[in-house]
Amino acid sequence: MSVSAAQAPPAHQVPPRRKVRLSWGVRRGPSPVLDTVTLVLAAVIVLVALVGPLFAPDVYASHIAEAAHGPSAAHWFGTDDQGRDVAWRIVVGCRDTLLSAVLVVAGYALVGTGVAVVATLGPRWLREVLMRFTDVVLAFPGMIFALAVAAALGSGLDSVMIALVATGWPMTARLLRGVLAETMTLPFVEGARTLGVSRTRLMLRHVLPNSLPVLWVKWAGDIGNTVLVIGALSFIGTGAQPPSTEWGAMVSGAKGFVSTAWWMALFPGLAIAVTTAAFGLLGDLLNVRSDPALRRRANAVGGVRA
Repeated sequence: MSVSAAQAPPAHQVPPRRKVRLSWGVRRGPSPVLDTVTLVLAAVIVLVALVGPLFAPDVYASHIAEAAHGPSAAHWFGTDDQGRDVAWRIVVGCRDTLLSAVLVVAGYALVGTGVAVVATLGPRWLREVLMRFTDVVLAFPGMIFALAVAAALGSGLDSVMIALVATGWPMTARLLRGVLAETMTLPFVEGARTLGVSRTRLMLRHVLPNSLPVLWVKWAGDIGNTVLVIGALSFIGTGAQPPSTEWGAMVSGAKGFVSTAWWMALFPGLAIAVTTAAFGLLGDLLNVRSDPALRRRANAVGGVRA
């Protein structure tokens, strides 16, 4: 029986049917184009960092006659106040900046993993001490703590890297400790312990290798964020100092020329932004591809994009 006109809702109360368009940046499904762009961009950045400096001229030699020239065919990104080619300095700085970020992430990943493993295998009192200390470090604002450590060690890229390792390991330790504790309760671990396999052998041969993939996604995304933090610390004078080719130091050295030679600060800043976005999206991509639940959800929504 059809619904009578009296029972039907008034026309003005029926919401119009329309296509929902999400804001850009909210991923609700697979996007082959964005995934391809992300992979290509990350690969290009790594390739530039590895190969680019081999072909670069001397990026520290001054050429005062060509100082502060705008972008041209001879100098695609212009020259700085010393006549040095900004494009080549960015290429050389890609190695310094990206390598520093990778070393920082590898450093705090190693420290955090060590703390989590010791806390899992050690006695209860040691686990409590390590985890409470981890919570105390996590309670401090990361940037302020990094500034304090870098200031205590003195200005320089090495000091910034040590400071970021000191502030980055607690999150890895906390996350990995939870994953290890859960993995240690799985049936195959209990079965191996029943057969007499030691806890240390179980941890190193089975539990840890099966737990680390959970954090690979985080570490990949952290590279881009670390590039941004290193650049910020260099910009405020705590990290690398001019005439270093580290991108944050290049932006810092161009602060006095923003109104007269805008390209000196713009292009290193864009390099930081593009690298941060590329590795952030790479972490997001790896997260979707490595998590079966997210992958099934992405395939179900069928590529609706923001």
